[in-house]
Amino acid sequence: MADRTVSSTSSSGLQSPPADPSRRNTWVLVSFTAVTNLTDGVTKVALPLLATSLTDSPALVSGVLLSLTLPWLLVALHVGVLVDRSDRRKLLWLANIMRMTVVLGLFTAVATDVLSLPLLYGCGLILGVAEVIALTSVAALVPAAVAPAGRERANTWVTAAETLCNEFAGPFVGGVLVAASASIALGATIGGYAAAILILPFLVGRFRISRQSDRPQLTVHQQIGEGLRFLLNQRLLRMLSLTVTGLITCWSAWFALMPLIATKELGLSADRYGMLVGALGIGGVVGTMSVGLANRLLGRRWVMFGNVFLTASMVAVPALTSNVWAIGAAAFLGGMGGTLWAVNSRSISQTLVGAEMMGRYSAAARLFSWGFIPVGAAVSGALAQWLGYRVTFGLFAVATAVVIVPFLRVFTPKVLTEVEARISAR
Repeated sequence: MADRTVSSTSSSGLQSPPADPSRRNTWVLVSFTAVTNLTDGVTKVALPLLATSLTDSPALVSGVLLSLTLPWLLVALHVGVLVDRSDRRKLLWLANIMRMTVVLGLFTAVATDVLSLPLLYGCGLILGVAEVIALTSVAALVPAAVAPAGRERANTWVTAAETLCNEFAGPFVGGVLVAASASIALGATIGGYAAAILILPFLVGRFRISRQSDRPQLTVHQQIGEGLRFLLNQRLLRMLSLTVTGLITCWSAWFALMPLIATKELGLSADRYGMLVGALGIGGVVGTMSVGLANRLLGRRWVMFGNVFLTASMVAVPALTSNVWAIGAAAFLGGMGGTLWAVNSRSISQTLVGAEMMGRYSAAARLFSWGFIPVGAAVSGALAQWLGYRVTFGLFAVATAVVIVPFLRVFTPKVLTEVEARISAR
């Protein structure tokens, strides 16, 4: 297919802000990201651990991750249209109100001793929808909130906040809180989402696309088609999305199986499981701190390619050993690779995608990447039930090899030179 690009400036219904509001907006976005991801990290640990208190089945425990991520397959494309039609800041408020309401329901269920797996799965689905709305809105909001010259720095700091809080501090705090009391963990989560809502008014700017009066209004399905065609016609963006599809299934397998493996097979307590998950976050922080240096020394292409092997190591090591320190070290490498990829891929997409398409592009890209998290969770749970977790992790590690050839064939040195020129020219 033809490789077309879209201007990130003049065709947009949103104008990039001047430098001073950009700096302020960067810190507001970083603060919002830190608070919500710290809270998400607590939830990410609390819900699977609640499931382990109800069942010993790997398939049923992995169902929690399935419920949290299934909305990426079910509603992502429609949410992308919503984001491109609506005020993106208001959608972030909506997402956090949904999260608060659901966690309050879980808190009540735990307090009254009526918690069940179906209730846990149902709450997971609603939280998943809220996550689709929130992440798609943030991805579309950044180009309008931050001037082009500051976007790579903003992407780096936002990614650092995500990884530090979602994959290190959040899981660690979540494990400690769940070890004390599930009710305490859920209560803290409600407070975290409420605090995030209070941060958003400090953003400066306009975050709704202005439509040209002479342009006909397309239907929802026509706009979904536009988003899908845009992604499919962008050869580089299409390949990056499909690469993430392969790699993220490894992450989904790790998160789906590790709660049960850590608590039942490795004998870890809830707080120590939080520390194990936190190794991902430490690696992520190292990745964000070193991404600039790594890009200068190795080039953006090889830095992103290295994530294939770092992700493979994350699932390969638990297949080979039950040593907690080795598993933690592999998680560290996986977390580092994930953030090296995230910072670079965001810089590329924000250069090639206009603001009026950003919501639909982000939704379509994540449909083909994050949408496979529930698939990976379901497959890994079923395989672990049948073959055991070590064989399952080994199969997922080997499967990462399928992305190597497409990545190297599409993201050539010539394409890298063109991308770097566009990033420098913003």
